[in-house]
Amino acid sequence: MKYMLLIYLGEQSLSEAERQDCYVESTQLAHQLHSNGQYLAANPLHPTSMATSVRVRDGKRLVTDGPFAETREQLGGYFLIDAKNLDEAIAIAAKIPMARKGTVEIRPVVEMLGLPNLAR
Repeated sequence: MKYMLLIYLGEQSLSEAERQDCYVESTQLAHQLHSNGQYLAANPLHPTSMATSVRVRDGKRLVTDGPFAETREQLGGYFLIDAKNLDEAIAIAAKIPMARKGTVEIRPVVEMLGLPNLAR
């Protein structure tokens, strides 16, 4: 089963050195997951100041700068993995460096027929 591991943290919670260390550790985890056949994708996201939100209401497109939700923690990145079950996904999520500073939300992915397959 595929799981999306959504990484939430306060955007100002890391120093630049801590952020770079996190990138190195996350890259190592991605390589480990790849060698296990579990890695599908992973990336950090730019800050919410770079976000754009789109809504369509009454047939009209509404575009606003910034993220959809005003919260203390923002979506900072993701891992898309293939795991046997939720327990295995939880074990992987616990290895993500940001789990020590923020929150990793685990969401099963609905696999819809007719969508292009992910390249592995």
